[in-house]
Amino acid sequence: MSTLEEFGYTEQLSRALTTRDLVVYGMIFMVPIAPYSPFGFVWNEAKGMVPLAYLIGLIGMLFTAMSYAQMSRAFPLAGSVYTYAHRGLHEMAGFFSGWLILLDYILVPALLYLFSAVALRPIFPRMPEWIWLVAFIGFNACVNLLGIQFTAKVNRCMLLMELAVLALFIILGLATLYHGAGAGGLTLRPIYNPNVFSPSLVVGATSIAVLSFLGFDGISTLAEESRGGENSVGRAVMLSLVLVGALFMLQTWIATDLAQGMQFSSPETAFYEITERAGGAWLRLISVVAVVIASAIANAIAAQAAVSRILFAMARDGKLPAVLAKIHPRYKTPYVSTLAVAFVSLLVGLFFSARMDDLTRIVNFGALTSFLLLHLAVINHFFIRRRSGNWLQHVVFPLVGASVIGFVLYEMDRPAKIMGACWIAIGIVYYFILTAVLKKPVELEI
Repeated sequence: MSTLEEFGYTEQLSRALTTRDLVVYGMIFMVPIAPYSPFGFVWNEAKGMVPLAYLIGLIGMLFTAMSYAQMSRAFPLAGSVYTYAHRGLHEMAGFFSGWLILLDYILVPALLYLFSAVALRPIFPRMPEWIWLVAFIGFNACVNLLGIQFTAKVNRCMLLMELAVLALFIILGLATLYHGAGAGGLTLRPIYNPNVFSPSLVVGATSIAVLSFLGFDGISTLAEESRGGENSVGRAVMLSLVLVGALFMLQTWIATDLAQGMQFSSPETAFYEITERAGGAWLRLISVVAVVIASAIANAIAAQAAVSRILFAMARDGKLPAVLAKIHPRYKTPYVSTLAVAFVSLLVGLFFSARMDDLTRIVNFGALTSFLLLHLAVINHFFIRRRSGNWLQHVVFPLVGASVIGFVLYEMDRPAKIMGACWIAIGIVYYFILTAVLKKPVELEI
C-alpha cells in the first residue's frame, strides 16, 4: 500500500473511516431521495419514462466512477480530481481541475440552503430566509469541525432518516398502486413506452437526471482519512453509486406508474403530489421536511467536508493561501478551510437569495468539466506513461465516460456555459499571478 511519505507528505488527518463510512458518505452526498425535486422536469422531458432516464444516467456515471477508482488506487491522497489531474496529467491540469470543481462544491451548499429555506416558507411563513441560512451553515460547520468520526456518525443518522422516509413511500406507494390507483400496478411503460420513445427524447431527460448522481466523487476527498486500504475509496465509489442508482430507479418507477392520470400543479411539486396520492397530506409533509433535512444538513455537510479537503490539498501544494492547509491539533480537521467554506456559503447565499435560477445554472458546470480532465488523466497516467496495455480500462472506458460528460455539458443552457467560462477566465488570471508574478513553485515529483 502506498504511503503519504512516498508522495512527499506527512500524515495530518485522522485515519478513522471504514469502507462502510465512505459508502454512507457517498450516499449522503448523492441523497437517496434526490429524485423528489427534479422528478417533474425529468417526467416532462422523458414523457413519463423517468426510471429509464435514471438507468441511462447510472450507466454513464459508472464510467466516471471507474476512472475515480483507478486514480484513487494510484494516488491515495486528499484532493480528489485536483490530485488525480495534477499527478496524472500536469500541474496546470491539476490546478484547473481543482479550480473547476471548487465552482461546484463551494456553490452547492449555498444553493441547498436556499432551496431548503424556500421549501420551509409555507410551514414557517414569517421566518426570514437569512435566519435559516445562518442556522444551517452554523450547524454544518460545527459538525465538520468536530472531527471526521463525529461527521460519520451524523451521516449514518441522516442516511437512516432518508431511507425510512423512502421506505414509507415505497410501501404506501405500492399498496396504493395495487389497490387501483394510477396504472393499477407496476408496468413496463416507465422503462420503455414504444408510443413516445425516441433516443433524443430519453437522452435529453438523462441530461437532467444524471445531475442527481453528482456527489459520489466526493468520497475521494476523504482518501487520507480512510483506514480501509488503497482499494477502499474505489470500492466505496462504485458501491455507493450502484446502491443509490437502484434506489433512484425503484422510487421513480413506483412514482411514474402511480402518477398515471394525474395533472401536476408544477414540475417542482410533482413528486410531492404523488406522495400525497400514496399516503395523504401527512406523507407529503414528511417528504418535504425530509428533503429539507437531506439537502440543507446531510448533503451540505458532505459538500462542506469535500470542499474543505480540496482547499486543504491545493493549499498544501501552494496553489491557494497556506493558511487553508492548517489542521486543528485536537480534531484533526482542516478547520480554516471549513470556516472559509462556511463564510463563502453565507456570502453566496445572501447574494443569490433572489437569483437562485442563476446559481442553479452554474453549480454543475465545474464538476462535469473537471470530470473530463479526470478521464484524460487515466489515459495519460496508465496507458501512455505506465504503458499498461489495458485498452479497455485505460482507454475505452475513460473515453466513453468523457463522451457522456461532454454531451451533458453540451446540453447545458448558454448562461451556464457563459458563467462557467467566466470562472475559468478568473482562474487563468489567478494562475498567471501565481506562477509568473509570485513565482510560486508548481511542479510535483510524480
